[in-house]
Amino acid sequence: MQIVAETGRKRALAGMTLAELRALARELREAEYRGGQIADWVYRRCVNSIEEMTNLPSAFRERLAEECTVGLPEVAATQRSKDGTIKLLLRMADGNTVESVYLPYEDRISCCISSQVGCPVRCAFCATGLSGYARNLTPGEVVGQVLRMQQTARTGTPAGEESPRISHVVFMGMGEPLFNYDTTMKSLGLLNREVGLAMRRMTVSTVGFVPGIRRLTVDQPQITLAISLHAPNDVLRKRLIPTMHQWGVAEIMDACREYVAATNRRVTFEYCLLDGVNDGTAEAEELAALLQGLLCHVNLIPYNAVGGTGFRAPSAQRVKDFYGVLSQAGLRVTQRVQRGADVDAACGQLRRAEQTAATGG
Repeated sequence: MQIVAETGRKRALAGMTLAELRALARELREAEYRGGQIADWVYRRCVNSIEEMTNLPSAFRERLAEECTVGLPEVAATQRSKDGTIKLLLRMADGNTVESVYLPYEDRISCCISSQVGCPVRCAFCATGLSGYARNLTPGEVVGQVLRMQQTARTGTPAGEESPRISHVVFMGMGEPLFNYDTTMKSLGLLNREVGLAMRRMTVSTVGFVPGIRRLTVDQPQITLAISLHAPNDVLRKRLIPTMHQWGVAEIMDACREYVAATNRRVTFEYCLLDGVNDGTAEAEELAALLQGLLCHVNLIPYNAVGGTGFRAPSAQRVKDFYGVLSQAGLRVTQRVQRGADVDAACGQLRRAEQTAATGG
């Protein structure tokens, strides 16, 4: 069994399953249950170092530290929005960086995480694609984002009080999760079993990668599947997402119908509204007809400004009119609340770049 990829010259504990941590304990001549203790320290207590794992014998901690590191990404910069959103720039062991977002709400704490360094899809309106693509993330690097944000949740918690726990995770940050399918699936399992998050509180967003949707249909994780559609027809979609023309809207819809039939899970369709591009009554009516009869929900996302794209956000009235057409057609529809735009942490604004101004920590 391959236990884990290396971080530098040491193996990273973050990214190992409980079974892999038990195997590691045996490899280091310790009882198997020590692996469970390590899992608790890494995934539930979110420690930074092996030295903090105080219920492990000191000799074992020394041997473990010689071979391994916790392996969390480094917090390179922190930006805090006036609405409570926190954006972290996280540096991986090889120097590559990704951005992740901590989103506190009244009834939950969510986090938006990345699956790749940059994004190869290059949607015309998205900052992530403009920043280029480097590589896939590993399971440890994906889950490590959540662990770093759980540490962020502890910041400012009064002594003696339990810190708030992250309850929801969305794979909506940098990258296309279904291009990195095996890592995404292992990360979901780690977040569910080791970190303790409910599968139904995790969302995987795809731009409509049909082979990945069909794999999910077979594997059937109890997640929410979100499709970044953004256009009701192939001509408009090719303009907005030129790299994904291999799978047309009809084929994406067929894959979604197969997914719903197999899982009985509602699909969310994300639709970024761009002024004068895809936000008219004609597009709304076409979208309503396309989704008619499918177990689904539409999440409208008024465009968040990204310099250099040439796109603009629609007026509030155009958003309202688009919403009305879908609602009158009997579709479930919501409008996403903008969060973190003042620190470029809103949907579509994440970049693979160092921040010039960071605050807090």
